[in-house]
Amino acid sequence: MATLIPPSVIVPPANSKSAAVESEKEKVDYLNLPCPIPYEEIHREALMSLKPELFEGVRFDFTKGLNQRFSLSHSVFMGPTELPTQSADIVKIPTAHYEFGANFIDPQMMLIGRVMTDGRVNARVKCDLSENLSLKANGQLTGEPHMSHGMVNFDYKGKDYRTQFQLGNGALLGASYIQSVGPHLSLGGEVFWAGQHRKSGIGYAARYNTDKMVAAGQVASTGMVALSYVQKISDKVSLASDFMYNYMSRDVTASFGYDYILRQCRLRGKIDSNGCVAAFLEERLNMGLNFILSAEVDHKKKDYKFGFGLTVGE
Repeated sequence: MATLIPPSVIVPPANSKSAAVESEKEKVDYLNLPCPIPYEEIHREALMSLKPELFEGVRFDFTKGLNQRFSLSHSVFMGPTELPTQSADIVKIPTAHYEFGANFIDPQMMLIGRVMTDGRVNARVKCDLSENLSLKANGQLTGEPHMSHGMVNFDYKGKDYRTQFQLGNGALLGASYIQSVGPHLSLGGEVFWAGQHRKSGIGYAARYNTDKMVAAGQVASTGMVALSYVQKISDKVSLASDFMYNYMSRDVTASFGYDYILRQCRLRGKIDSNGCVAAFLEERLNMGLNFILSAEVDHKKKDYKFGFGLTVGE
């Protein structure tokens, strides 16, 4: 009786499956790239960590919702205001003002208005004209001559690109465009014309982002060079740095900061190359009640600022 020999079975290497999966991940569908963020927000993560709303003095904000879409706000601020001077000395005068605001927030429209005791009136409008086209407008009216201004933006959101057109007072015209060229990389550019001052400019930008980091760079013909980098250490901790250089005036500034989010508070701080150290703390005391601490020390100018405030309402 002949011996039956089973056919040999070829077992694939253990790592062949993982290599196949990795090759599938490396394939990029360039016809289905993600939509980038707006051109004006390419440094968004770095600005949130390095440039909190620092203030000096006492601040109290109260917001009362009348219904799901309409709310009223009241703000009181008391503290010194720095006056511009020709010398290196810092001159501050005590000031106090009250601000009344009205807010209308709808899924397709947002209206925000502010009236202050010093005579200033601010307004912001955001309206979605279609699924991809939105209108943004903001303006300020003051009693001081040549200080009132207004700006209108038209934003168009494509499948893998964004474009924006700006129109402002003083014959200001601007346009920007940003395009995703890869799953993590986007490139863009902008042009502007200020007719009142007879000045024009052009700029370029690049942004690379992953789940753990964001790097962005921007350069303009006005002399500005801006670089920023944000590293996400965990879901609650991130580190940020930026570099600002103006090759016209030869001014250079570099800063490093952190953003730490706890269960009941958020702590942000920074230190820059000019000897300025700042920290900003937002603590949630209760539902709808937040406590704010702001501190800034400028060792070079010997200027010290400290502020605290309360925010009531959501």
